[in-house]
Amino acid sequence: MPTTLTLKSIPDEVYERLKAAAVAHRRSLNSEAIVCLESVLLPDKVSPADRLARVQALRASMPQGKFKAKDIDALKSEGRM
Repeated sequence: MPTTLTLKSIPDEVYERLKAAAVAHRRSLNSEAIVCLESVLLPDKVSPADRLARVQALRASMPQGKFKAKDIDALKSEGRM
């Protein structure tokens, strides 16, 4: 059975972020808070094999040969000096 929870002294920044997320997802503050709590406290368990399969499928769906390691390294270090 669902329980009621009252939160006190929520930092302004946390409240504003929660409020913005609720608006973005078209949820009430209460619903957004529940979704946030569930995502942290009840995360989906993904086996390493399933995670690897997802990564391989994503990699296979990307254009082949379009990105070279040296180009990626150059872009990553761009602007860091």
